[in-house]
Amino acid sequence: MSATKTKLAPAHTLSRRGEGPNPIDIHVGARLRLRRTLLGLSQEKLGEAVGITFQQLQKYERGSNRISASRLYNLSQVLGVPVSYFFDDMPTPDQIAAEVPAESAGETDEFESLARRETLELVRAYYRIEDPGVRKRTFDLLKALGGDRIVLVEE
Repeated sequence: MSATKTKLAPAHTLSRRGEGPNPIDIHVGARLRLRRTLLGLSQEKLGEAVGITFQQLQKYERGSNRISASRLYNLSQVLGVPVSYFFDDMPTPDQIAAEVPAESAGETDEFESLARRETLELVRAYYRIEDPGVRKRTFDLLKALGGDRIVLVEE
C-alpha cells in the first residue's frame, strides 16, 4: 500500500511565536470592533452579553487573542450578523504575506474612516430618518456636498 499525501496550503499566512498577532485574527477583530461600534455597544455591554470581560473583548478586537469558533458564533448571534461577516473583505494570502500591500492601503484607510465615531454617528442618524423620501434626499445632498464620491449599497 502506498500512502497518498495531501498537499496543504502554505503556512505563510500564520504568524509564529514572537511575530505578533496573526493577520487573520487582526482582520476578524477589526470586523468585530466595526460591528460593535456601528450598533453603539460598549465593550463592556457586548462582553456582558457573551459572558466575557471587556478586557478580553479588547484583546479580540486588537487580534492579540484568537477568537474560538464557539465564541465567534456567540458574537455573531448577539451582533446580528452571520459568522461569515467577520471574514468579509479578507485580504488574500499574498496580501497578508506582503508587509504593506499597495492595493489594500486605500481599503485600510477606508475601513478606518468607517470606524471613526463621527462616521458612526452620521450613519446612525441617517438610519433614524423614517421617511424613505427624506432619507433619499439627505443621501443625495451628502453625495453632492462630498463631490459625488459616495457609493451606497442599496437596502
